[in-house]
This record gives sequence, structure tokens and C-alpha cells, in this order.
Amino acid sequence: MRGRTALLVLPGLAVLLVGFLIPSVAMLFAPPGVSPVEVFERLGQMLTDPYDQAIVLRTLGLGLIVTVICIGLGYPIAYLLSRSTSRWAGVLLALAIFPLLLSSVVRTFGWLVVLGSQGAIPQLLLRLGLVDTAPQLLYTPLAIVLGLTQIFLPLAVVASYSALAQVDAGLDEAARGLGANRIRTFWSVVVPLSGPGVVVAATLVFAGAVTAYTTPYLLGGSRQRMLSTQLYTYSSTTIDWAAASATALIMTVLVFAVSGLSSLAARRGATS
Repeated sequence: MRGRTALLVLPGLAVLLVGFLIPSVAMLFAPPGVSPVEVFERLGQMLTDPYDQAIVLRTLGLGLIVTVICIGLGYPIAYLLSRSTSRWAGVLLALAIFPLLLSSVVRTFGWLVVLGSQGAIPQLLLRLGLVDTAPQLLYTPLAIVLGLTQIFLPLAVVASYSALAQVDAGLDEAARGLGANRIRTFWSVVVPLSGPGVVVAATLVFAGAVTAYTTPYLLGGSRQRMLSTQLYTYSSTTIDWAAASATALIMTVLVFAVSGLSSLAARRGATS
């Protein structure tokens, strides 16, 4: 029986190996015409160069900010939807995840209209008398955070909802029957049990925010470079494959490091 199960798994593993693992390793360590030694030499140069260090820190900082905002907004929404007994709960969930059906490019261009000097927000601030001249909100970290938050908030809602839906609502009633109030029940029962799902949601959001290209390029421009836009420059403009691989390696390490730390924090929180 186990042998048959292994045979069923083999085709998927072969596709994963040939279609993902081998190309990924080749891209990270041995791109065309570049040796692994050159990649690591370029990586060392990037980690010691103040300009590249600023890009790494900006990418990490904005990625963490977007992750915190998405989880902070998405988790309560998912909790309310998972505990709702209304017949409209399914409709509300569909509306929450509807933006996933739209292209990220379209949603990002919407922010260009809203945040531009003639856009809705600067003109509103100007008409309210809060500023003397329309502020330039585009090509700022704020613009990138707003754009990425809009892109990945539905993903945080979906991932958190799938975790919260598996937490039996009867446990809430049992905890309150033992004298715990709603807040104590939420923090002591719901959050620990849904913690692994929240870690998955945070990992997906952070990985998407760190590796996103279109939104940082359109809303950040050349003033607010991130690793994704820098990777595009190295691979398409300057054709520096060693630098491109080093940049991709940094992005990969950031994603795995944050994912590992969040998983470790969730395990400690569950056992404490």
C-alpha cells in the first residue's frame, strides 16, 4: 500500500524537481555565464555597500509593515466572518476576497489616480486647508505601503479565515461557561488555536510584499527602490547576472528567515 502511495507521489515530485527546484537553484547560484564564486563575491559587495544596504533595509521594513497591517486588519475581519451566523456571511466573505479577482496592475494604477498631485487625497487635504500646496504622496514609502496593503489584505483574510473556521465555536461557549469573558476567550482560546494559520497568512503576505514588483515600481519609482525593482534592473537593464542572483538570494533568505522566526514565535506562544 505504501509503495502504491509512493508511486502516486512520484510524478508530482518529478514536476516539482524539474520545474521549480532545479531552475531556482540554478538562478540563485549558477546563472548563465556566472560561477557560484562570482555570485557570492557580488553578494558580499552588496551587503557591505551602503546603497544596497538601504535597499535591503527598506524592503525588509516595508514588508514587515505591510504584514503587520494586513494581519491586524485581516484577522479581525476573518474572525467576525467565521463566527457570523448571518445568511449574508458568505456574501461578505466573497466581497472581502473579491479584489483577488482583479489584476494587481489595475489596482495599483488606481492608487496613481488617488495619490497623484491632482488626485483625490492631495486635493482633499488642500481644500480642507490642512496644507498650502498639494502634497506629493507618490514615490514615497507611504504609497508603497498603501498599494501593497490593498493587494495582500484579501490574501490575509482568506488565510486567516481558513484557520479560524477550523476552531470550533463551541470552545468559545465552553470558555465563557467557565467564567472567561469574550476578550479572555479570544486571547486564550481562539488566538493560540488559530496561530499556525496566522503564521501561514503572515508568511504569504510578507513573501508577496518582499517579492512584488509592479506596485513598488509604479508607486515607488526610482526614489524608493526595493529588491524586486533592483533585481529587474540587474537582469533586464545592466545585464549583471551575478548581482541579480545575489539580489534573489537575499530576497529568498529574508522570506525564509521571517517565516522561520514567525513559526518559532507561534510555537512558543502555543506552548506557553
